[in-house]
Amino acid sequence: MDSRTARLGLHAIDELEARRIHDRAPQPGDAWAADYPFEGDLPATGSFLRATEQNGEQRPFGYYQIRRQSDRLAIGGVGFEGPPDGGVVEIGYGLVPSARGHGYATEALGTVVQIAAGLGVTTIRADTDLDNVASQRTLEHAGFHQVEADSKLCHYEVKVQTS
Repeated sequence: MDSRTARLGLHAIDELEARRIHDRAPQPGDAWAADYPFEGDLPATGSFLRATEQNGEQRPFGYYQIRRQSDRLAIGGVGFEGPPDGGVVEIGYGLVPSARGHGYATEALGTVVQIAAGLGVTTIRADTDLDNVASQRTLEHAGFHQVEADSKLCHYEVKVQTS
């Protein structure tokens, strides 16, 4: 379930890895950036752990740790918020502050779109806070289009060409 790009590796974590990330308790062999995990990784891995407890194995529709190829350090995560429902999935993502601004999130999102396409997903949705312009631009660079906005969030989606 792992995927690679020129600059990144996306690693589909298991329950033990999720627990270490959630507890901020790296073990020997875990290579994490100094600011990993960041605040966004904690609720994401918490949701992954709850879903695993309730429904069993989450992969391939779980959480992927984003690792930089150049130094193999974990710099963030991207994940599905559950299996497809009628061909539709929702995702979330984030990077540690030290890794932002290099196009890594766009690259990771593109990889998740490819993973989803290979699994028969037809639509991927994501949302951002109204004031999170950087995240909105990231989604747009990854091919997502804003479909709605409400008083708190901008909602995006991308239609997927399944393989």
